[in-house]
Amino acid sequence: MIDLYTWKTPNGRKISIMLEETGLPYTVKPIDISAGAQHTPEFLALSPNGKIPAIVDHDTSISIFESAAILVYLADKSGRFLAPAGAARYDALAWLSWQISGLGPMFGQLGFFFRQKERNEGVIARYTAESARLLKVLDARLQQTPYLGGGEYSIADISTYPWVRGFLDLAKDALPEEVRSLEATAVWMENIAARPAVSKGMAIPE
Repeated sequence: MIDLYTWKTPNGRKISIMLEETGLPYTVKPIDISAGAQHTPEFLALSPNGKIPAIVDHDTSISIFESAAILVYLADKSGRFLAPAGAARYDALAWLSWQISGLGPMFGQLGFFFRQKERNEGVIARYTAESARLLKVLDARLQQTPYLGGGEYSIADISTYPWVRGFLDLAKDALPEEVRSLEATAVWMENIAARPAVSKGMAIPE
């Protein structure tokens, strides 16, 4: 049994999607970040950075924090959504790294400043431009292959989908016209949204 410490954010939903996709048994442990639950000593013992998600796998007594590390662990444990070796594995890991180092942080910063009552238009313009560039990178990749890691759905897609969906829901109207309806990205979004495990994972925690 796996304990999943999570909340209603793109990073948290990556892991609930992955657990639903793999069918690994798990228990949800909500960490209400709006109430500061991520700063309790108990949670910091699991996630020293004070961020969700984190997991504890009681089958192996392994505790892991940071979403990318958790995704790789669950892929290796289940034998799914990440090739065991070779080019396909490293393609997926490269795009996973792209998401956690670029797409997620830029979307997150734009979302933060976009919600502020006192808008800093210069900052918003900067993050909007970089977010638009990253969406073009995503679409260019998806014009070449149906999924980020290549021909197969992988943890790279699981990691990226919740961020793109949340970002487009929030800020699509603020984006330049040429990135509001990227065709390859739209097809990818529809294909992933249609997966039952994705729908279930996106609803956790309630």
